[in-house]
Amino acid sequence: MYRIPDTVRSTHNQDGAIVLDVRQGQMFNVNFVGSRILKLLKGGCTESGIVDEICREFGVGRELAENDVREFLQALKKCRLVEEQKSGVAV
Repeated sequence: MYRIPDTVRSTHNQDGAIVLDVRQGQMFNVNFVGSRILKLLKGGCTESGIVDEICREFGVGRELAENDVREFLQALKKCRLVEEQKSGVAV
């Protein structure tokens, strides 16, 4: 499970989202699907739940959605925009 740290802010519109990490002083731009994934993460969705929603909302196959969501989450983790949680503790 992933969570967005308190130091990460985002603003969303019809084109995607701008994400600001106030701790690092960095800003990122994500497309509409990335914006949707961030919103689902904020809502407490699991990776599997996000994949389900992406499949349903965008009409893509599960394998493609799983790969894309996994890659996006790994990119967010690398940029420290999400934290991975194990047993309720962020790591």
